[in-house]
Amino acid sequence: MESLQDTYGPNVICFGCGPSNPKGLRVKSFPRGDLECVAEQRVEKHHEAFPGVVNGGIIGALLDCHSNWTATWALMRQSGASVPPCTVTADFHVVLKRPTPSDALLKLHAKAVELSGDRAVIEATLEANGKVTATCRGTFVAVKEGHPAFHRW
Repeated sequence: MESLQDTYGPNVICFGCGPSNPKGLRVKSFPRGDLECVAEQRVEKHHEAFPGVVNGGIIGALLDCHSNWTATWALMRQSGASVPPCTVTADFHVVLKRPTPSDALLKLHAKAVELSGDRAVIEATLEANGKVTATCRGTFVAVKEGHPAFHRW
């Protein structure tokens, strides 16, 4: 299977996960069951806060986008729909636990821990060299017609 982004949102321009953004991070999320997704990511020198360490804002973007796609996947699976709802971030809280090395293959893991109608609470981790370097917990909401994100994919 292609990534969720390539499958359901090939024209998305989001900096973090949009396949159509040539200057973006282009996160690629892959389902692992109905509630979880994983991704692997490499960053570039210009994503550093200082030599050898990934900028916290980049870490936030990676966790936010990967969590958002995990939410849309879980909500789609829960409802039995054939296409995912367009979800947006209502809130997310990132904890930077230790420096994230910029030369490592970064591994993202996210899981829906609460599903309620049009919203999902997601818990996620970012790992480098076998150590969790950041965590995230966020709420993601499926938007309705009239919202700028509605039918963006």
